[in-house]
Amino acid sequence: MSTAPVLDPTHTALLVMDYQPAILAFVPEGEDRNALLGRVEGAIADVRANGGTIAYVRVGFTEADWDAIPATNKSFAPLAQHRAMHHEDPATTIHERLAPQDGDIIVRKNRHGSMSTTDLDQQLRQRGITTLVVSGISTSGVVLSTVIDAADRDYQLYVLSDGIADPDIEVHNVLLHRVFPSRAHIIDTTELHSLLRAD
Repeated sequence: MSTAPVLDPTHTALLVMDYQPAILAFVPEGEDRNALLGRVEGAIADVRANGGTIAYVRVGFTEADWDAIPATNKSFAPLAQHRAMHHEDPATTIHERLAPQDGDIIVRKNRHGSMSTTDLDQQLRQRGITTLVVSGISTSGVVLSTVIDAADRDYQLYVLSDGIADPDIEVHNVLLHRVFPSRAHIIDTTELHSLLRAD
């Protein structure tokens, strides 16, 4: 049984980050990708059923976003140079299996972290959210940046160990087992189900 504190759904948001076709392409096709989508689909349904908030984060760029990226930015300068990930490109939409519903939070970012170039923090605080359950691709990108930033903003954090993925399994494992535990409770989707229902 998890040693993580029980979740109060009224103050909890599940972050579903970068689950977009262009980014899911980095996860092995077939069973791996389907299983990952299935687990996150289940987590979304669980949080919804218990009255929690779902917050979607997607990456996509406007012409102005591309123009504002300096050549010194190692991660994003190549995207700007090739005009990749335009925000209206179907490959940057949220995957259809995880589709948002009315009342969900949806933000578009143009850097790794989910809060640095969005109003996500403000929207969460307006709803009284103090706890975040984090899922996303990739572990070394959006998940790492968001966990560090959200910890500094004093959110109570849970990382869904089976709701995150990275093309580099070694990096994924180091972050999940050595870095994240100092900032977040590490749980899986089965534990999430239990923590939402525990009285």
